[in-house]
Amino acid sequence: MPVERKPLISGNWKMNLNHFEATATLDKLRYLLTKDDYEAVDVSVHPPFTDIRTVQTFLESEKVPVAIGAQNCHWEAKGAFTGEVAPGMLAKLNVSHVIIGHSERREIFGETDVEVERKVNAVVAAGMTPILCVGETLEEREGEAHHGKVTGQVHAGVQALTPEQVSAMVIAYEPIWAIGTGRTASADDAQEVCGWIRAKVAEMKGADAAAAVRIQYGGSVKAANAAELMGQPDIDGALVGGASLDADEFARIVQYRLS
Repeated sequence: MPVERKPLISGNWKMNLNHFEATATLDKLRYLLTKDDYEAVDVSVHPPFTDIRTVQTFLESEKVPVAIGAQNCHWEAKGAFTGEVAPGMLAKLNVSHVIIGHSERREIFGETDVEVERKVNAVVAAGMTPILCVGETLEEREGEAHHGKVTGQVHAGVQALTPEQVSAMVIAYEPIWAIGTGRTASADDAQEVCGWIRAKVAEMKGADAAAAVRIQYGGSVKAANAAELMGQPDIDGALVGGASLDADEFARIVQYRLS
């Protein structure tokens, strides 16, 4: 019997919204989403570190069933790492999901597959769910090197995990050329790579892990294209960037099934 994978729609706020703006955005979002929405779709928001405590307080006090996420973390539990945040610190704030290996971390800050693997393992060890980001550049896509690039990133990210741990994690396919550019991979292109990712997970960790792992698509996701993307068999959610800053737009993405 096929495994039912509840979609996960995640809003990555990046370096936007101070804690006052965060509260206002979430206050609007809670009136836009309904019990039916939360029953159909899991939702997480990933604010800047400086907003997390405020977001936690608001969501918990208002009993809003939106998961608290983070955008990154270090792999060490503590130490002399100025400017970094440990996984355990996030877990104490009831953070449930942590984005690891986002293309901006890889491309701008030079994060390697080795560092990404350490972070994934640390997030799992702290009892949180990693959202492992993988994806190719335009040059790699045009050179038909995207399968090799994505395969290497997936392998590095999951190799040390058990099949059960992989089953519980999230992998986000985000073609770098589609992030913040207004360009979106076609639904067929996105499905082809997400299906490839699931096949690679099956090779590494078994059919059960591959059937259970949730695979998101990220890259200029909007309300206008969400339903088509989410209709693909191997796409189990979306990692939403700029559109998640607008409560109305983000709510329409969460409600893609109604369009």
